[in-house]
Parts: sequence; structure tokens; C-alpha cells
Amino acid sequence: MSKHAVVKAYFQGLEKGSYSNVIQLFAPHAIVHSPLYGQVEASRFYKELFSDTQSSQITLKNTFVNPENPNTAAAHFVYSWTLRDGKLVRFECVDVFDFVPNSDKIQTLTIIYDTYHTRAGFQQMKS
Repeated sequence: MSKHAVVKAYFQGLEKGSYSNVIQLFAPHAIVHSPLYGQVEASRFYKELFSDTQSSQITLKNTFVNPENPNTAAAHFVYSWTLRDGKLVRFECVDVFDFVPNSDKIQTLTIIYDTYHTRAGFQQMKS
């Protein structure tokens, strides 16, 4: 599967809230770096994320694969996230995907966005 196809499948699974569709894209013991959840194993991150999510809508703007390093891709998107308590947060985001060399499995995912408008509602929901 191409890196672009993996990124597209990732966002489709995320939007559906499908743990199995998302986690199959990751290597065993893959790590997610999240501004809200911290650095956690992908298996734990997606269980927690989907538990905290009522729905997700993703508007993918761009995907990039680094020609200098084909094991790295990035996606620029708008994430409309309805938390489990019904609060809607919307933000622009970049995800950086680092793949296992010569593989289509994600080894590390780094999520980059400004949490200023998200953090208060997220922390309120979690408490």
C-alpha cells in the first residue's frame, strides 16, 4: 500500500471510529505523540481517543511524502471532534507519520496542533 493510501485509510478509520481499521495500520508497539494524551503506545491511544469521542469529521487538505525520506509522510487537515460529552472542538492539524523502513506500517505518529481552544473542554470532560 502506498504511503498516501495508508494516510487516507488512517483518516477513514479515524472518522468511522474504528479501532480495528486504525490499529492495523500501525506496527506493533508503535508510538503516538499527542498534545493532549502525551506519548503513548498506539494501541492505548486509540482505545482512549475513541472512548473520548462521540464523532469525528476530517477535512483532508493535503498529504505529503518526503522524496528525500520516503518513510515519512505528513497530512494537513481540519479536525471537527465531538467529545463524548457533546462538546464540539474544531482545529487545523498536521500529523507526521514515520513508517517502519521498507514497510507500509506506521511506527510513530506525531500530532501537531495548537491546543489552546481544545484543552479546557478536554480537561473538563476528562475530570
